[in-house]
Amino acid sequence: MTPSPSGAGECYHCGLPLPAGTDYAIIIAGMSRQMCCPGCVAVASAIVSSGLDSYYTRRDSYPASSPREVLPAAVRDLQVFDRAEIETRFVDEPSEHEREATLIVEGISCPACVWLNETHLLRTPGVVAASINYTTNRAKVRWDTRHTSLSGILAAISAIGYQAYPYDARSLEAARKREARGLLARLAIAGLGVMQVMMYALPRYIAQQGDIEQSLDALMNWAALILTVPVVLYSAQPFVSGAWRDIRNRRLGMDVPVAAAIAIAFSASVLATLTGQGEVYFDSVAMFVFFLLIARYVELRARQKAASYLESLSHAVPATGNRLSDYPASLQAELVPVAALLAGEHVLVRPGETFPADGTIVRGDSEVDEALLTGESTPVKKLEGHPVTGGSINRGNPLVVRLERVGNETILSAIVRLMERASLSRPRVQQITDRVAARFVAVVLLLAGGTAAWWMTHDAAQALPIVVSVLIVTCPCALALATPMAMAVATSSAARRGLLVTRAHALEGLAQATHFVVDKTGTLTVGQPSVSAVHPLGIARAEALTLAAALEQGSEHPVALAMREAADASLSARQVRNVPGCGIEGVVGTRMLRIGNQRFVAELARDGDTHGVEAQIWLADEDRMLAGFDLQDRVRPDAKGFIAALQAQGAQVILLSGDRESVVHETAKALGVATWRAEMSPQGKLDYVKALQLQGAVVAMVGDGVNDAPVLAQAQIAVALMSGAALAQG
Repeated sequence: MTPSPSGAGECYHCGLPLPAGTDYAIIIAGMSRQMCCPGCVAVASAIVSSGLDSYYTRRDSYPASSPREVLPAAVRDLQVFDRAEIETRFVDEPSEHEREATLIVEGISCPACVWLNETHLLRTPGVVAASINYTTNRAKVRWDTRHTSLSGILAAISAIGYQAYPYDARSLEAARKREARGLLARLAIAGLGVMQVMMYALPRYIAQQGDIEQSLDALMNWAALILTVPVVLYSAQPFVSGAWRDIRNRRLGMDVPVAAAIAIAFSASVLATLTGQGEVYFDSVAMFVFFLLIARYVELRARQKAASYLESLSHAVPATGNRLSDYPASLQAELVPVAALLAGEHVLVRPGETFPADGTIVRGDSEVDEALLTGESTPVKKLEGHPVTGGSINRGNPLVVRLERVGNETILSAIVRLMERASLSRPRVQQITDRVAARFVAVVLLLAGGTAAWWMTHDAAQALPIVVSVLIVTCPCALALATPMAMAVATSSAARRGLLVTRAHALEGLAQATHFVVDKTGTLTVGQPSVSAVHPLGIARAEALTLAAALEQGSEHPVALAMREAADASLSARQVRNVPGCGIEGVVGTRMLRIGNQRFVAELARDGDTHGVEAQIWLADEDRMLAGFDLQDRVRPDAKGFIAALQAQGAQVILLSGDRESVVHETAKALGVATWRAEMSPQGKLDYVKALQLQGAVVAMVGDGVNDAPVLAQAQIAVALMSGAALAQG
């Protein structure tokens, strides 16, 4: 008799009373069914997702034991991760009822494994989001605590044959070493097997028919069989278990045709050895497994190497820092955990030590190694007032640093987040190959079946080797693995050279880009202009510079830095308003002033006459134009080579700038850029890019600064310099 649906106090799966305060549920046959524990949720989810939910209508009794009793001890022990003191180490709390954790999933060997785990997790009640990085085997999972728990998620993954646990750097490194050692051991056994089996196969290839006695031939077959057994049972185990897992979860992965080829060839060879009739293929089986393991080991090493850069970034910040509690009164340092450091505090960084967070040097000068962040191996000279980045290394003298950004607010943390986001996203080409690979396996199996049927009716003796050949030759491993591996290795290699890929589609888009739109200031130039000339109109040169510096006091724009360096910043402005692409307006003393391009500044002055003076930057009050300023910025040493390389690839390079025409023309001429536009506002740049896109262009925008943020967002590919504003880089 079928048990009645669970009442208010019974678990729908096992029939045990529901513990007080629990709220585990799963949708079965369109209705919400209450469960007593994450174990029941995991088992029921596996039953439903496998299409076996009719079990609940066909059963005539509850299970003899509950999942809490029959689940493996490893799964029961997962409930330890629900303890509050342990959750705090691994789990984030993005909202009141949602939790998020990063997990390590062992057993992932191909993109199909990623798809299976993601699909299974998203079908698990309470899971809000799940994404897995194939390169690092990291899964980021978000769930609703009212419906599931961390242990329930770990159990759900375990239910489909994978092992998961919360991410921990040491555990990850141990898992990687364990995986590499295990694969290397299987490879060694397969290699030894190939060498020994070939010793018995080679005489058969060389000898003429009848040269080898039947008894000796049988002896060599038995020897080859014995030597091939460890290769099949041990070395080929990842392919067989992967195929079984795929079949059990009703998915045709790339391991299915591989395992089928191994099983068919080995079984036929065993049968031929036992009966003394037919061909044996022990050497082919051993060689096939050996070469597949070589490919898998190379792929594993490449994947781990690609993930190592992200790991090195994650561990670049030291565990402790030297806090100066009484600075500047005392240089007595106190060793404290980095997590205890706060913005505004001072730290002492000795030679050879790593900066614990982002800050500004307030005492000393030194050389700083920023290779991990920029890819530049040469240490950078740092003076008092210069910024330093957490994770870089002090190579010279002791420095006192005032911390400005700590913890998750540092540049290093932002880079890690962006790289993780890129690694979790999939470009369009990878999505296509993932779909094609899954269907390709089904086509391969149908093709092998059709081949077997045809040859069995025409020449049965040739059916086996030809069917096995079809399964081997059409193995979709390269199709499924090539794209994610290429993306992972390219992203990691680019990061080591200072190019941070934050979205996976960017590399694919760069290859298709037809137009590169490039900003000038801070992109093609070094971004550190200096005031080369001052044109005062009725006021003193020093006064003009002082007023300009006062307006620019709160800005980090390169022009603002140049003004402050050239003047006495003794005055300050209030009611400051920054107008992107135009300039700055504010009150200094009792005077309303503007500094910026001529059009913007002239709107304030009743008398906009410049008396024939040409300048890049203008200063005015409400009465008249007060002064003009010329700035000079050096072109980057590698800018010309950059432009030439793009043009050599057939891309059209366009220079867009807000600077005046003469300066932009001079820069474009020096770099060999034929198409350029000057005095363009952010909206003008945006409209220009939109017009290109309407003509079918694939636009890559290279810019720096807040002004470039709108056009960077509009372009299909956005490239922002690391020194640019955070908004542009996002």
